[in-house]
Amino acid sequence: MAHSQESNTGNAGRTVLVLGATGGIGGAVARKLHERGYKVRAMHRNAREQALKTPEYDWVAGDAMVAADVLDAAAGAALIVHAVNPPGYRNWQTLVLPMIDNTIAAAEATGATILMPGTIYNYAPEDFAGISEESPQRSPTRKGRIRVALEEHLKAAAGRGTRVLIVRAGDFFGPGAGNNWFAQAVVKPGKPVKAITNPAAPGVGHQWAYLPDVAETMVQLFERADDLPDFARFHMEGFWDHDGLQLAAAIRRVTGKPDLPVKGFPWWMVKLAAPFNETFREIMEMSYLWREPLHLRNEQLVAFLGAEPHTPIDTAVEETLAGLGCLENR
Repeated sequence: MAHSQESNTGNAGRTVLVLGATGGIGGAVARKLHERGYKVRAMHRNAREQALKTPEYDWVAGDAMVAADVLDAAAGAALIVHAVNPPGYRNWQTLVLPMIDNTIAAAEATGATILMPGTIYNYAPEDFAGISEESPQRSPTRKGRIRVALEEHLKAAAGRGTRVLIVRAGDFFGPGAGNNWFAQAVVKPGKPVKAITNPAAPGVGHQWAYLPDVAETMVQLFERADDLPDFARFHMEGFWDHDGLQLAAAIRRVTGKPDLPVKGFPWWMVKLAAPFNETFREIMEMSYLWREPLHLRNEQLVAFLGAEPHTPIDTAVEETLAGLGCLENR
């Protein structure tokens, strides 16, 4: 087996590599690992600039698309967190699989575990009713099929002896994370909340995941990886908004504005612009996730960890709004 020689106890000084440490989930996992006493190494094309912003990490220059850069950055690492994604939904077909293959090659060379957030894009609407970790992945979209292929690459790597952990959750939100539906649609960052936008169809539930909880879950699973098979997938419950109105209710409570209006998302505008804008085109392809309720269940996670890390929704929303500059008194 290609597993690291070290056990998952005694974190002090153990090196972990985070790819995507400036993003939402990558940043949240990097912070959790640092808090746990790991030595966090982060790769970025502009490492010097990032080192000024987050000096507690060991920043190394490199590009996730360059296999040699990832291999060099992974030297001595017990873990590679693969949290890189092309921005704005663009160029997935040319970037996503080469990046995971570079991570796999580095893990196979160093014996590192691969830890990755999964997406809900992998599933088709006809399978939404009872999704589990073993459910078929029959995505009807291009991006979904790419993510299915990505997980197949990881499963093949596990078959060759590399340990792989995938944690799947709903739509991310959290302090300091701007590239998500909460920060880009539900509220407007940098100003007090005057209205709430709900992208979902009326009455349709939606699943949300608070980034610090996802990161805590991922780190807990890594620290117990010796008790898992080489290829392990887990789903999180997060915050299930059963009718699409509960997240808005939490925002109203936190802001102290019970009469905040809730508006629909202008899907018609995105559809009109889609032929001329790649990001809008890709957003339209994923719009089915707001028309049909997809509810991941966490039974396997709870059975293994005992409980899912969970921050009360009002606390999570308050921290997120504060981080986005949307609370008037913070």
